[in-house]
Amino acid sequence: MKKNFWNNKKVFITGHTGFKGSWLTLWLKKLGADVSGYSLKPKKISLFVDANISNGIESNYENILNFGKLSDKIKNFSPEIVFHLAAQPLVKLSYNNPRKTYSTNIFGTINLLESLKNCESVKSIIIVTTDKVYENRQTRRGYNETDMLGGYDPYSSSKACCEIITNSYRSSFFEKKGWSPGIATARAGNVIGGGDYSEFRLIPDIFKSIQNQKSFKDTKCKIYKTMATCYGGVKRISETSRTTVF
Repeated sequence: MKKNFWNNKKVFITGHTGFKGSWLTLWLKKLGADVSGYSLKPKKISLFVDANISNGIESNYENILNFGKLSDKIKNFSPEIVFHLAAQPLVKLSYNNPRKTYSTNIFGTINLLESLKNCESVKSIIIVTTDKVYENRQTRRGYNETDMLGGYDPYSSSKACCEIITNSYRSSFFEKKGWSPGIATARAGNVIGGGDYSEFRLIPDIFKSIQNQKSFKDTKCKIYKTMATCYGGVKRISETSRTTVF
């Protein structure tokens, strides 16, 4: 991480009240960034509330699907770096409400990129997707960035669409301008960290089962990384302003 890079940097974060967004916002505050967040209101029981993250930042409690409000906030703030985390992030919930999942994840990304299309202050845009964007071929080797996009469930396929949309905006609009910012997608995987109150989370669910004296069973083998590893990498991407996939 570049020393003093984030001091007074104007950073716009969508989904800043969520689990990952809260951690990212907290770190950027510590590094001296000028943060403006755009997200739904935080839940009463959340890391955002527990850690008093709203203190010292600008918070705009709006829906990512409200293009007018989002566009106005970005125009008024004139960000240098943008992180897009606003999403419906749960696989199981995507089966229960696929329409909401597709709407939020796909049109939310379109609204953000459309709002940034003429924002000449922005130098770096990071669209956070997921490591589940690949066509599921059940291979033992896992996947890498050159594998075919796909996604079996509504959540994964919606995030694969976000990858395609980002590439389309990059090629069709941003690269044709003289001030083209770096635009990258970051395919983040499962993370562990304090303050995770979401449903269907392995570590929190284990502790809940212990507290409630109930048995716990999770048959799927999953790979986890710490929040520091995940968003340490995301911050490095934004520092380089590179146009690529991670």
